[in-house]
Amino acid sequence: MTAKEYLGQAYRLDQRINSKLEQVMSLRDLATKATSTLSDVAPSGTRNVHRMEDIIVKIVDLENEINRDIDNLVDLKREMVSVIKAVTDPELQTLLELRYLCFKSWEQIAVEMEYSIQHIFRLHDKSIKEIVLPSER
Repeated sequence: MTAKEYLGQAYRLDQRINSKLEQVMSLRDLATKATSTLSDVAPSGTRNVHRMEDIIVKIVDLENEINRDIDNLVDLKREMVSVIKAVTDPELQTLLELRYLCFKSWEQIAVEMEYSIQHIFRLHDKSIKEIVLPSER
């Protein structure tokens, strides 16, 4: 695994968590939709009477999965902080933190650090070369 791949893990995990949160919201919306039909004809019996239960079980399972992912993300970010702190130049540390822990775009980082994007790219290349992965320690 390269340094960029290692540092990019947190962003991907964060995206998966957000996707699962959207799924939970969608399931909650589905669970709150209740339709009833008034009719003189008796129901056919093929109706899924456990539909609400099934949705609630799915929500709980997905929320448990989200909590595990969040725990993994927190652990990963904690490990990444120690990897970033091992970089000697504080300016390079800041760049890495903004990019890989705060998930900021290159443009946002350039504005915040008051450099051109080209200079940010040069600093990034320099900082990546200083990264020592946990597996290499």
